Amino acid sequence: MHRTSFWWGLAVGVFVTCLLGQLSLSSGSKPVDPPHGIPAEAVAKYLHAVIQADRAVYTTEVVERMQLRGVVSAAENWRESGRLPLPAQFLIEAGRLVAEQRTGLRFRLISNWAINKRNSPATEFEKVGLTEIQANNDRPYTGFTTEGGTRYFQALYADKAVSQSCIGCHNAHPDSPKKDFKLQSVMGGLLLTIPLAP
Repeated sequence: MHRTSFWWGLAVGVFVTCLLGQLSLSSGSKPVDPPHGIPAEAVAKYLHAVIQADRAVYTTEVVERMQLRGVVSAAENWRESGRLPLPAQFLIEAGRLVAEQRTGLRFRLISNWAINKRNSPATEFEKVGLTEIQANNDRPYTGFTTEGGTRYFQALYADKAVSQSCIGCHNAHPDSPKKDFKLQSVMGGLLLTIPLAP
């Protein structure tokens, strides 16, 4: 009798263990609801990395290389003269083309010392942000805004002087309000405006 009870107990135990194991496996393999999107801060970080990389390659591998070889130079009046756009103009032009796609995504350079006054801060967020990134240039100044019923995330990253050509142009330009930039000086900021899902 004890031997029969033992085998029945063992059989029931194995059966229950297998059944519970299958239930836990099937509940663990059910699809989980995917996340509802990438956080806006992460999107801004990714976009900033791509924009900065594109600009760095354009500055060093196109503008500086072509100028050193005497092939073509960059100039402020690049459209009229048939030259290359300056690195800042390259970024501004890319930002204009992105904005024309009407996705809501925008980016632009702004500065308290803008040579072109259209690149001066236009909102309170931009004014405060430029002050903040001047003091803390290792992290973006961020916030939210609403325009035309759409909510946006904004991130303002410090725009630093990364090449001698940037410094030379700004320090020598007759319309530049600041003429003492050095390498790694914060010259202004790169403003990213990202639409949020409703």
